[in-house]
Amino acid sequence: MPSIPKTNKPKNRRPTAATLPFPNQHGGRRAGAGRKPNGDRAGVKHRPRQAQASRFPVHVTVKLRAGLPRLRERATYVALREAFVAARQRGGLRLVHYAVLNDHLHFVVEAQGRQALTRGVQGLLIRIARRLNKHWQRRGKVFADRFHDHVLKSPREVRNALRYVLGNGRKHAAEGREVQVSQAIDTFTSAPWFDGWKERLVVNGLTGVERPVAGARTWLLTLGWRRLGLLSVHEVPASA
Repeated sequence: MPSIPKTNKPKNRRPTAATLPFPNQHGGRRAGAGRKPNGDRAGVKHRPRQAQASRFPVHVTVKLRAGLPRLRERATYVALREAFVAARQRGGLRLVHYAVLNDHLHFVVEAQGRQALTRGVQGLLIRIARRLNKHWQRRGKVFADRFHDHVLKSPREVRNALRYVLGNGRKHAAEGREVQVSQAIDTFTSAPWFDGWKERLVVNGLTGVERPVAGARTWLLTLGWRRLGLLSVHEVPASA
């Protein structure tokens, strides 16, 4: 019987994995990496807040979530004023001026520092959200993202901010947006309580309406900006 030749097989040899030519990639943390925000949460970049001293007023802007009713309705504005009255001077924050637009709010505030500003504005927004949800008979978030703030450090910046906030409705109306301002001043703002108009104004209907804003205390908001001239009701602010 013919003999069968033996093969020399290696014992206990592990299978080797095949290697594929993947291109070189750069791992780890890098600028621009990660999922990009979209929708309601893509509004304000989460950068470190600017330092803020108590002598500087601050212009604050906050936007509503998409799909909510418009703010420039009479009954809605009453609910907003109630929130303003409750928070106009609370926790180291003073609400000095405001403007109500259809889907966002502007404030000019004074604060005792960055921490007081952050906590004060957050408290103000919580009060506003509760009032609006009660008025709209709904639950859930009201604001799209965290607020945006700009520290005002010069008389020119303060005057421009006042013109922008108090005249924002007139600017939107001039641009053809769904905002109407049928009077010399926008009554959906703190303009009726503003004493820095060049023209002499008489605002009817304020009897029995509690003042929704606090008086200014910083030099920039009381005297500094006035050195550049009082505001006129005919001034329309430029785009921010």
